[in-house]
Amino acid sequence: MKVPKRYMIVILTFISTFVCYVERVGFSIAYTAAADAAGVNQSVKGSILSSFYYGYVCSQVLGGWAAQRVGGRCILLFSFMLWSLTCGFVPIDPNHVMVLVIARLLVGVVQGFIFPSILSVLAQWVQPHERSRSVSLTTSGMYLGAATGMLVLPSLVKFRGPRFVFLAEAALGAAWSMLWLNYASDPPLPEHLKANAAGIGQLLLSIKEGQKIKVENGRGSIKAATIPRKRILVSLPVWAIVVNNFTFHYALYVLMNWLPTYFEKGLQLSLQEIGFYKMIPFLNMFIFSNVGGVIADHLITNRILSVTGTRKFLNTIGFVVASVALLALPIFRTSGGAVFCSSIALGFLALGRAGFAVNHMDIAPRYAGIVMGVSNTAGTLAGIIGVEFTGRLLEAAKTKNSDLSSPESWRSVFMIPEVLCIISSLGFLFLSTGERIFD
Repeated sequence: MKVPKRYMIVILTFISTFVCYVERVGFSIAYTAAADAAGVNQSVKGSILSSFYYGYVCSQVLGGWAAQRVGGRCILLFSFMLWSLTCGFVPIDPNHVMVLVIARLLVGVVQGFIFPSILSVLAQWVQPHERSRSVSLTTSGMYLGAATGMLVLPSLVKFRGPRFVFLAEAALGAAWSMLWLNYASDPPLPEHLKANAAGIGQLLLSIKEGQKIKVENGRGSIKAATIPRKRILVSLPVWAIVVNNFTFHYALYVLMNWLPTYFEKGLQLSLQEIGFYKMIPFLNMFIFSNVGGVIADHLITNRILSVTGTRKFLNTIGFVVASVALLALPIFRTSGGAVFCSSIALGFLALGRAGFAVNHMDIAPRYAGIVMGVSNTAGTLAGIIGVEFTGRLLEAAKTKNSDLSSPESWRSVFMIPEVLCIISSLGFLFLSTGERIFD
């Protein structure tokens, strides 16, 4: 049976997000091992780990522009090839701090092109009735990639060394690039028009300032459109999305980058000894992300809750439960307790994405790309702030307590995202709406 081409495109974009997050988790694991062996302090480690996000935050808007002008398919291929080469050739020497900072900045910049390119490709290929499933599957590759990285890569570090992880990641990126080169293509015109007529393409097919392509009844036309920048920037529902996106990524990036250190320094456990269990938190995100989308569609389609009620319900449940789990995380002093709490925290944060992360399409379908860009920038800034600040907190705790094995050394690390979850969920509960507020 021949697989429809659009399904192949979706599968390949899913694999691309999977590989990207294997790389992100892999660098954290490999660099942490090398840095610990070299006696690098926690503050320097935080600076290195956060360098990626400085590059990433700078290229998202540029990535969208490049995908529009050149084509998402070509930009996606270029991005993968460039970061793969960077991983393959940069030596992982913790004493060469500036080399590592520049390398991570470069990887962040080129990976910032990837998600706008993916959205551009999906906008061309995905038909209306397949949109939610396709986008959910593609983005859930991030969490499965993180889970796989947590399971497999510590063993590679132990038996082959940190450098081998970089080479393995470069090989994965090169392999995906070959698949994309062989199987991806621009859609035939009928598929392109069907996807754009659904509305996604309308968000991404901008032409010039104040103009965009609008597809109606299979025909393209240019219609002037003035972007209500001021109204967007002062809109409370928009800021509810932005704040929740910041909180989500603060918690995600802190756990993704510092959970290996917590297991090894806080609990005195080897990542190899934990085995399969260390991947459960990110596997939970993969499952809960898709479950959240299904629940949201069911509640809205069957008129059980309004769009506004659905978004607020899932966002509140997700963030409140996550905050409780983050509060409990430093209390449990066993591998099972730590894995359970981090799994609940990340899983329910992923469930909450069915609230805030989809809401920009509700309130501003015509300008969803702009709102998404603002909120994604806030999410990336959360990575910069959270990862580096956590390193400074741990360095101060190590100075005070002589090591990082006590619960007090980690309490503030997890308390910050816990408080952010409560504040963000309350803000979304009172300020958000599922109604369209921008025409």
